[in-house]
Amino acid sequence: MGRRQPHLTGGTGAGVACDARKPQCRGAANVALNVAALGGQASLIGMFGEDEAGRHLTRMLGEAAIDISRCVIDPAVASIVKTRVVARTQQLCRIDREAARHAYALDAAAGIGKLLEAAVAAADAVIISDYAKGVVTQPLIDQLLSLASARGTLVAVDPKPARHLNLRGAGLLTPNRHEALELAGLPEPGPGEIYPLADVCRRIHAAFAPKWLVITLGADGMAVSRDGEVAHQLATEAREIFDVCGAGDTVIASLTAALASGADAVEAASLANLAAGVVVAKMGTATATAQEILHARQTDR
Repeated sequence: MGRRQPHLTGGTGAGVACDARKPQCRGAANVALNVAALGGQASLIGMFGEDEAGRHLTRMLGEAAIDISRCVIDPAVASIVKTRVVARTQQLCRIDREAARHAYALDAAAGIGKLLEAAVAAADAVIISDYAKGVVTQPLIDQLLSLASARGTLVAVDPKPARHLNLRGAGLLTPNRHEALELAGLPEPGPGEIYPLADVCRRIHAAFAPKWLVITLGADGMAVSRDGEVAHQLATEAREIFDVCGAGDTVIASLTAALASGADAVEAASLANLAAGVVVAKMGTATATAQEILHARQTDR
């Protein structure tokens, strides 16, 4: 038997009065906004609904000049919405609204092969942002990797290891600490237990063979690995942390934009580290402009 909850039995309970609502882009849309904030041109492939959230998404992406002509807008599908209830800077709860994963699958969409081929042909780099919502599937990844390989185009993946997808062929993986352990096939460490970073990197390279692996380590910054060997570690550039929501989107966007522009991985990681420090000082999902990153760099000196 459990204790009776007042809010379930008619007694007094806590309520939340909403002062304001602020629509924001998440997932791949936030990655695209981060690319655009750095001066890049972003084109999205994905799916969302013909509903209020979809209209907000279309408007915000349009304002940033992001191409959504290759997105599937399906009136029969609800756009994925995550409602965060925040008091001052504290998140009280999150309410998710979404359909089943299969509703967002693009594999069977008419002309998807030609759509992917045209998208890769026009791109300097491809980012796969996997939030495990149904768009990113193994057949879709296989098609993108094959097309990109034929053109020598960089493919960067922000992975969801629990889905056990084959990511061999991707040039860049950007897991966080927890995801890196999953990719390496290691359990969460026990109290006082530490896995050597070099061992984690070698395991991931053995499994997926990325040229570059960048592991975000929260307050410990990030680590850069090339061909399975640790090449560089960077301390965090965050000075104030209000919200880490979407920081991973900023990291993969800035890393990929820099690599596609000719930077080496250490230079790209330094840029991404600064960009992440900028966005975590803002509330909600956010972007970092080139000017903000330059200012952060000058302040850091």
